[in-house]
Formats: sequence, structure tokens, C-alpha cells
Amino acid sequence: MSKNPNGTVTYSSQYNIGTIEFYHPKGNSLPKILLNTLAETITTAGEDESNQIIVLRSAGEGAFCAGASLDELMKITNVDEGKDFFSGFAKVINAMRTCPKLIICRVHGKTVGGGIGVIAAADFVIAMQGASIKLSELTLGIGPFVVGPAVRRKLGVASFATLALDSNTWYGAEWALSHGLFNKLTGSVLELDSEVNRLSADLASSNPEALAHLKDIFWQATGHWDSTLDQRAEISGRLVLSEYTTKYIDEFKKR
Repeated sequence: MSKNPNGTVTYSSQYNIGTIEFYHPKGNSLPKILLNTLAETITTAGEDESNQIIVLRSAGEGAFCAGASLDELMKITNVDEGKDFFSGFAKVINAMRTCPKLIICRVHGKTVGGGIGVIAAADFVIAMQGASIKLSELTLGIGPFVVGPAVRRKLGVASFATLALDSNTWYGAEWALSHGLFNKLTGSVLELDSEVNRLSADLASSNPEALAHLKDIFWQATGHWDSTLDQRAEISGRLVLSEYTTKYIDEFKKR
């Protein structure tokens, strides 16, 4: 695995299965450049005729995704920069939504903030024990506006509210499974990889027309998400400049 300090996104295709892996040294967090690259790679994989199913994963053995880059968040000085920053996850979620191939997400560790939106935008999620989640945006004075539609679609309003409002609490993998964010839970990395490999192989040998129709059905009534997520990114872009969030960031810098 590359130790590139700026992070990487890799894509490969074998046996009708496309695999996308993202990596960043800071807990697999996703700065803007990686979010843009990830969205473009998902689109490329969806158009690649050499695969029928896509597996999305992150590298390493630590966190699955630490969310957005706090380093970039702390550099925002105006609304346009703020909107551009929060649009990164919107691009990834919309790329996953519009991808013509079904996406399996492999989750091996903890996930924070925007990373939960990535998980929620997958079509099937296989996770490991210990893969706890926290929707931490409200702690910063912002709120999970961009990832909200994807998380609400998977969990429902009540469970989305639980995560959004109880933003300092880690919720366990069992909670995520019972509330619909995860589809399967495994006990070890070996079991996790075995289940991902088994399901992806099964789907890769299935009728592609049937899979395409299922993808359409799963995502019915989400055609407005391009404009909705754009509006949500603007809300977050304004809030990040609020007195509350500015004060939080200043205190965070002093730690």
C-alpha cells in the first residue's frame, strides 16, 4: 500500500468485479482532492464494461473513514470555499447513486461524519465487529446536511435523528446492523473478506439486466438529489463561518 501523504484512490477490475480503494494517512479521511478523485473513479468503474459489480473499500486496519479533512475545514474563509468543501461528499454520494453498477461497501473500522454518508450510499454493506459510527457534525456547529439524504434513506427519520442529534456518542456495529446501515456483520477481517468475496462473485455472475433494474428500484425517487445536495452544501458552507463554529475551530487549533 502506498504511503503517499496526500492519500490515494486506486481502481482495478478482475473476474467481473471492480475494486475501488481509498487511503489517507489521517484515518482514511477524505480531503477535497480525494473526494473528487473518488467520485470520478466511481463513475469510471460504472462505465467500465469489464466489471459487473463494484466493491468500495478503504485501506489499512484502522478507521474505515475519518470523514472530511479538518485541516481543510480550518482554512475556509468565505461561503464559496465552504460550499466547495462540503460539495465533495455530495459528488461522491451522487456518483454512487447514479452508478449503473451495484456497489458493495466493505467496512473494517470506525467511521465518522461524512464517511457514514459514503456507507449509506452503497447498495450493500458488509462490516466487521467494532465498526462503530458517529455522526459528529453538530459538535462542530454544522450538522450532517449533505450526507443527510443518504443516511435518512437507509435508516429512516428516527434513527437519522438519533445519530445527528447525539453527535458525541459512538454507536456500535450491532446498532448499525439492526437499524439498516449495515446489511451483514462479521467477526473478523478474514470473515469480512470472505463474505465480500463471496457476494461480489455471486453478483458478478448474475444477470446484468436484473442487477441494473434492481439498482434503479433501490434508488427510485432520488432524482432531485443533485440540486438537494448542492443546497445542503451551501447551508454547511455558511454555517462553517458562524460564530459558534469559528470559535470551535479556534479552540481546536490550540489543542
